[in-house]
Order: sequence, then structure tokens, then C-alpha cells
Amino acid sequence: MTASGTRVRDRVRPVLPRFPVPLRIVGYALVVSLGLLYLLPFALQLVTGFKTDPDAAAHPLSLLPVTPTTAAYQRLFGLSQSGEGVPFLRWLSNSTLVAVVVTAGRVLFNSMAGYALARLRFRGRSLLFGFVVGIMAVPGVTLLIPKFLVLNTFGIFDTYTGMIVPLLVDAAGVFIMKQFFESVPREVEEAARVDGAGVVRIFWSVVLPMARPALITVTILSFQGSWNEFTHFLVSTQSAQYETLTTGLARFVSGGLGGGTQYPLKLAAALLSTLPVAALFFCFQRYFVSGANSGAVKE
Repeated sequence: MTASGTRVRDRVRPVLPRFPVPLRIVGYALVVSLGLLYLLPFALQLVTGFKTDPDAAAHPLSLLPVTPTTAAYQRLFGLSQSGEGVPFLRWLSNSTLVAVVVTAGRVLFNSMAGYALARLRFRGRSLLFGFVVGIMAVPGVTLLIPKFLVLNTFGIFDTYTGMIVPLLVDAAGVFIMKQFFESVPREVEEAARVDGAGVVRIFWSVVLPMARPALITVTILSFQGSWNEFTHFLVSTQSAQYETLTTGLARFVSGGLGGGTQYPLKLAAALLSTLPVAALFFCFQRYFVSGANSGAVKE
């Protein structure tokens, strides 16, 4: 049986072309070069944060600071004794609050909406799903003025409520969850229904635990989207106390917090703002890939 199994594996194993050694070396060198070229901006961002302002202006592409210093990070965290303060911690706290609440809301509401569109039978279900898909095709910039008018009409402009509520559901997350729930065998739900479980119990205790890859995918996309959101916060707030990392850094880069280039300070702030999303993605990368492929093959 082992020999037969070996023959079957040998018969179905794809034959991969073997390139000459010099050609493979050139290919590897090209891939490594492209990878290093891609990582160069991130390396410059990291190194520039430890430079002085004159050093960063005189040697912007240097990967070695002339005089390494942590002055930029000290100023960001309010530890510097000189220089105008940067409300980085306030930006960070606002971004964290919005991202955590929006991510939790999207995971809950997207999964509920996705399950309803995948399993519940009600009039207009196909039309409603068509609207969800259609929303994904609408450029977000076209909704900025209507969004501002709605927030202003309901009296939640320039509040945390106006920053969070419009982001609690997104069409892409509903689509992902619907596709995953449709790949779940109906026999699992039928067995739970025979045991007396209702729709809510089946969704919460049976189907939702099986959707961990899709839930992690939605979590990563939701956190990344809300953390990097800019246009919505631009039209939903105007006070400095509600500034997030994106709106605060935009005002910082435009010269709203002092003159001069301030490259070390700006790039240090930009680096710190990218770390949470990068850490989240690398920690759950394999779940993200499996969740993105969920629903591609239905049972």
C-alpha cells in the first residue's frame, strides 16, 4: 500500500522546471534587491527619528545618524524640557479609543448582518445584498458632504459619537462574513436546531466560534481601517481635542505645530503610528490569509 501510495504521489506531483544555477542566482539577487528597495523607506523613517534637525536636513538619505539622539521621541511623549509640545499622546489616545470601539462594533454587527444575509430567508434579501455590494463600489469621497450634513443635523458633529457611529458597520466586512457563513455546512445548524437551539443560540454558540479565521480577518481590516481613517475624521470633527493620529499628523506636516522641517519629529511620530497595525498584522497573518480565502470553496 505504501508503494502504491508513493506511485500515486509521484504521478500527480507537478513537474517544476529547473533553471540553470546562474539564472537562479540572478533571480534570487533580483528578489533580494527589490525587497531591500521596498524596506529602504521604513529604514530611513526609523533612522531619521534618531537624528537632529540639521543632520536630517543635510543627510536625508543617510542610514547612520551623525549624532544619535532621542530628542524627537522625548518631545513626542512630553519629556523634553525645550521646544513646543506636541499633543501626540492625545492623538494616540483618541485613535486607540476610536479604533477599539469601531473594531468591536464591526466584528459584532458585520457578523450578525453576514449571518442574516447568508442563512435567514426574508423578503428583499437579494436586493439588500445587492445594495451592500453596490456600496463597496461607491468612492468614499463622494459621501463626505452628505456625511457632514447628517452628523450636523443629528447634533453629533465634533463628538466621539459622530466619529464612531458611522464607522460601526462596513460593507466589505458584511460581505466577508456572509461568504464565510455560506461555506459552513447546514448540517451543523440543523443538528443544533434539533436539540432545541434557536436562531440566536445557533449563531452565537455554534456558527460564530467556527468563523474564527473570518472574524480575525474582519478584526484586522477594521482596526487598520479605523486606525488609518482620515477623511471621515476630517468632516466629523473640528476641535483639537478630537484629533487622531491621522488628522494630527496631517496638521503637523502642514506646519500647524511650528516652523522648520522637523523631519526627525515627523518621521518618529509616523513610525509610532504604524507600529500597532504592523504588529497586529504580523501576529495574525496566517489567520488573515486563511480568512481571506474562506468561502472560496463551498461545502
